[in-house]
Amino acid sequence: MALNGRFNVKLSNKDPLESKKLTLKPLKDQVIVITGATSGIGLVTARMAVSKGAKVVLAARNEEALNQLVKEFSNKGYQATYVKADVGKEEDVNLVAETAIKEFGTFDTWVNNAGVAIFGYAMDVHIDDMKRMHDTNYWGVVYGSRVAVKHFRERGIPGALINVGSLFGDRGTLIQSTYAPSKFAVHGWTESLRMELEKEKEPVSVTLIHPGRIDTPYNEHATNYLDKHPVHKGMIYPPQAVAEAILYAAEHPKRDMFVGSQAKIVELLGTLLPRFTDRLMELLIPPTQYANRPSTPNKDNGLYHPGYGLHERGTNEGWIRSRSLYVKASKHPLLSFTLVGLGVLALTNSKRKKKTT
Repeated sequence: MALNGRFNVKLSNKDPLESKKLTLKPLKDQVIVITGATSGIGLVTARMAVSKGAKVVLAARNEEALNQLVKEFSNKGYQATYVKADVGKEEDVNLVAETAIKEFGTFDTWVNNAGVAIFGYAMDVHIDDMKRMHDTNYWGVVYGSRVAVKHFRERGIPGALINVGSLFGDRGTLIQSTYAPSKFAVHGWTESLRMELEKEKEPVSVTLIHPGRIDTPYNEHATNYLDKHPVHKGMIYPPQAVAEAILYAAEHPKRDMFVGSQAKIVELLGTLLPRFTDRLMELLIPPTQYANRPSTPNKDNGLYHPGYGLHERGTNEGWIRSRSLYVKASKHPLLSFTLVGLGVLALTNSKRKKKTT
């Protein structure tokens, strides 16, 4: 009920680790807006969401891919609509919200996922390219956040705002050194907005997703200043793990969801041992960001124009995991803590027995 322009929200104490929880709808009863919906994480999230009964509003620049995706869902009996939109333009983002309300009467979760990348050393990247990247990666999140919060405030029913950050939004890096600041900005915006809304007891759950290295066409769509083709190398997680985290947060208020232990480890190392982390990344990061093959023409990138659509995976190299155990643990923190505790206890007892024998 509204009181002096604010909302009284009944808070839950089910999870002491997450303060001021709101009650969110089950996915099967939700309308979910997803930006960057025709590729990688956004595409997988959309497919996973409709399979669980949610209605979806898909936003991206590639209208042909959007149309094909909606037809795919329609043929399976799922409900979906789309908006051709460039999230770097506020009027396009407003149109996405208007379409959701026109088609479905409301929306319950807004996922700010659209993003573009640049591979290149900081002093080599053109300023215009940096600005364009921030239009999408940062301002797109700001526009989406504002329109979602406005809607949730007006209807007075709790909703979820989910912003997709990055491993490199917690820790700076080399080569993607102009991409990282755009994600730092997303992280700062999300934390600040969350605190303001929480202080005013607004009916909005705000979650920041921290993906590690994910196997998507991210590298294929990136602007590249290197003479070698950009890739992820090393331990890489599937986009399904990020989608799982996003859709869990759509139902369960969470402050943060880390996808892959690497994302959490890098955050902790950067905080606790910053100089050591600097040197470690200077040594290890550069060769993990390009392949031993020539770069494709830079004109094919998705910075200014839509990239190809309907591809979930990229051309990355390394150990591509089938899932993220860290996401699984985050969904069941008490059980995970108990299992770890039992494991440590069993190991300790085993060592004691060996000493006594």
